[in-house]
Amino acid sequence: MPSNPAPDGRPAYLAGIACYVLWGLLPLYIHLLATLGVGSFELIATRALWSAPWAGALVLLARQGGQVAAVLRRPKTLGVLALSTLAILSNWTIYVVAVDTGHVIEASLGYYINPLMNMAAGALLFHERMSRGSKIAVGLAAVGVAIQTAALGRAPAISLGVAISFCVYAILRKRAKADAQTGLFIECVYLAIPSLLYVLHLQASGAGHFGRGAAVTILLMLAGPATVVPLALFAWSARRLPLSAVGFLQFIAPTLQFLVGLSFGEPFTPMRALSFAFIWLGVGVFAFGAWRQTRMLATV
Repeated sequence: MPSNPAPDGRPAYLAGIACYVLWGLLPLYIHLLATLGVGSFELIATRALWSAPWAGALVLLARQGGQVAAVLRRPKTLGVLALSTLAILSNWTIYVVAVDTGHVIEASLGYYINPLMNMAAGALLFHERMSRGSKIAVGLAAVGVAIQTAALGRAPAISLGVAISFCVYAILRKRAKADAQTGLFIECVYLAIPSLLYVLHLQASGAGHFGRGAAVTILLMLAGPATVVPLALFAWSARRLPLSAVGFLQFIAPTLQFLVGLSFGEPFTPMRALSFAFIWLGVGVFAFGAWRQTRMLATV
């Protein structure tokens, strides 16, 4: 945690909490669309397509049109945002497919691992100090991943894919010289054209679900705010908080996802429980260290 919090520190933490609660409940939305026949890739394309106007509205509300124009004149920033677009698209794809195929618990493991990756990235790339407790937490998580590999009989590809793709996204957004709304809008614009072409193809072939009924049409349109609002909250808070703090807050999302996976009746064997136990222990060690550091700073 920063020793001298900025005046907007509390809003940044609240934005981060809201972001992760929304992400934690996202499997319920994806599952509902699946029951209506919407496939993974149709949902992914619809998310990207409907996100663009919502992201544009955020830019207008924040009066950042001039910033968008400035970023468009900076090829290096556009390049970084193109890479962050690929990272978040990879994350969306892995996650949506995981939920649709009944692997919410495995995906939640990835979001438990991701904050610990963020800590390591913060130490390596942004010179954020990594305490002994943080190193122990990372070690415990590594043991948990090894046990999960034994439990599944394979490497937890979904978990690792989710964790790595979102860690890369966080790093790139930290490096991108663009405000939250501006960067998010450009990412959505990058995705909008190919997504529109794919959705039009589905509609023309009769495989699309938009317009097939009020319920499914409204739910598909909600993919925009369901995507943009938490991403905007994340990007805004991530630029104002150290990666270690972002990682701490992110434990909210996988906990909710894990509970949703259990409610869906996904298998949770003793070996998988043991792997989660090590990861939860790592989370506890890190959380205690973060709480202790916060208390120490409060007394300064």
